[in-house]
Amino acid sequence: MNNGNGTATGDGRRPMIEAQGLSKNFGQFAATKDVSFTVPRGAVVAFLGPNGAGKSTTMKLLTGYLAPTTGVARIAGFNMATDRIEASMVMGYLPENGPLYNEMTPVGLLTYIGQARGLKSEQLKQRLNFVCEKCALDEVWHKPIGKLSRGFRQRVGMAQALLHDPDVLILDEPTSGLDPNQVHEVRGLIRSLGATKTILLSTHILQEVAAVCTRVILINEGRIVFDGTVQEMADSPPEMDKRFRELTGAAGSGKSRR
Repeated sequence: MNNGNGTATGDGRRPMIEAQGLSKNFGQFAATKDVSFTVPRGAVVAFLGPNGAGKSTTMKLLTGYLAPTTGVARIAGFNMATDRIEASMVMGYLPENGPLYNEMTPVGLLTYIGQARGLKSEQLKQRLNFVCEKCALDEVWHKPIGKLSRGFRQRVGMAQALLHDPDVLILDEPTSGLDPNQVHEVRGLIRSLGATKTILLSTHILQEVAAVCTRVILINEGRIVFDGTVQEMADSPPEMDKRFRELTGAAGSGKSRR
């Protein structure tokens, strides 16, 4: 239910992620154009699109890393333009190629981040143990991040997103750079987290969508061209690939279709 000003009332039905008419212009180039959708509590949603479609820009708008040209982004009801600090307390964000301090170790970096987030000593210890185990970082826990493989660096990024036990996770290519065994582990982690958290994840791997998501939002040329269940989009990864190509203009006329 809406209270008339765009904010849902009642925690049980309040969208945890809201995009309302998000547009972002870089000079004359429109990266996103009137992007609108909501994600309810407990949903695991795939955010798909070809390279340059506006996925990462939309995620940066949702998380407050970019300010929209027009429109509003909300996380758990918090307006990202005015209440970003409050929203950051309930949100974890894994950016694409997220920056890490190469001279620090995973435990050092995560301890620093946890302290900056205000986690108390015992709580921080518990959360460090949790993310070390869940992200399989034990063997590199005390090694400099600059010497880690791309896969381990990605797992450190995932660990920082999970560290403060957020209600909302926004993950940009969470399995990028991982080997098949690691991909399997991360997918299992996302499925388990989806039981209690709201997750929006960007991916290029269509098998990943069927494995962990129940809904698909597809963006092309800065606009939403599909928003529905995985089954509504396709009933198998090959069919999903075909549908993806149709919706993004890679097949047929070259025009996007709604």
